[in-house]
Amino acid sequence: MNEFVGLSKTERDRLIVLRQVQEGKLTQAAAARQLKLSARWVRKLVKRLRAEGDRGLAHRLRGRPSNRAHDDKRRRQALALIRERYDDYGPTLASEMLASEHQIVVNRETLRQWISGQGLWKPRRAKLKKVHVWRPRRRCRGELVQWDTSDHDWLEGRGPRLYLVAMIDDATSELTAHFAASDSTAENMRLLWRYVERHGRPVEVYTDKASLFQLNRPLHHNKHLEAAPPPTQIERALAELGIGKIPAHSPQAKGRIERSFQTMQDRLVKGLRRAAASSLEEANRYLQQQFVAEWNERSVRGIIVAVFASAEYQLS
Repeated sequence: MNEFVGLSKTERDRLIVLRQVQEGKLTQAAAARQLKLSARWVRKLVKRLRAEGDRGLAHRLRGRPSNRAHDDKRRRQALALIRERYDDYGPTLASEMLASEHQIVVNRETLRQWISGQGLWKPRRAKLKKVHVWRPRRRCRGELVQWDTSDHDWLEGRGPRLYLVAMIDDATSELTAHFAASDSTAENMRLLWRYVERHGRPVEVYTDKASLFQLNRPLHHNKHLEAAPPPTQIERALAELGIGKIPAHSPQAKGRIERSFQTMQDRLVKGLRRAAASSLEEANRYLQQQFVAEWNERSVRGIIVAVFASAEYQLS
C-alpha cells in the first residue's frame, strides 16, 4: 500500500522531515526551522505520526464540507438568476452582478465551479500566439496615451452600427471614450479635445497607421525623389499642441488598448443591454454616466494595489 496516498505535496514533504525526527536524525527545533513551522506544531505533528501513522498528517477537514461553504439555498438562487438573466456572463462579471443587483455575494472562483458543474459556462482554451516582448507601463499619467477605434456590434442589433473611439492612459489604464456613427477625423478630433479639456495635454499618443493619423509616402521609381506625404489634420493638431505621435507597427504594440477593447466587447455590450440602449445618444449616456466611471475607479484601485504590493516586495 502506498503510504503517501491521501496526502498533499506539502504534507508529503513534512512526512519526510518528521520521519527523520522519529528516527533521531533531526531535532524538533531543526525540523521546525526547516518546515517553517512553530516548534509546538512540530511536536503535535510528531505525536500524530506516532499514534496514527502517515495519515495522521492529513488535514482534519479533508473530505468534510468547508466551514465557510455557502448553503444550498444561496447556490440555487445564484444558479437560477444566472440561467434567467446572465446566461452568457463569465464568472467574474456574473459574480459582480449578483453582488450589486441581488445582494448575493459569491466569490468568482466558487461561482466558476458552480456554473461549470451545471454546464452553464465553459472556459475558453488559450490559443498559442506569437510571443511579443512585454513593454512596461509608463510611470506617470499622461506620459503616453494609446488611441484607437473599435468597430463592433455594440447594440446587438437594437440600433445603428456604432464605433467606440477611445484613449487609454498607458500608466493607469484610465479611459476616455465616446460612441460615434463613424470612425472619422472629426470624431477623433472631438475625442482629443475632450481629453485635453479633462486631463491636459499628453506627452505622446500611440496610434496605428490608419489614414486618419498618417498618410503613406507615395511611391517613386527613384526613392530619393519620393515626396514627403502632407500631414493629416490630426497630425497638424498634435503638432500645434506639442504632442508627440508614435505609430504602432502592429496591433500587439498597442496591446493595452487592444486588450481593453476585448474586455469592453464583453462588459460594455452587456451593460448596454441591461440599460436597453438602442440609439447613439442612449449608448453615450450609459457610457459616460456609468461605464467610464466604473472602469476608471477599478483601474485606480488596481494601480493602488499594485503600488502597495511593489512597496511591500521592495521592503521585504
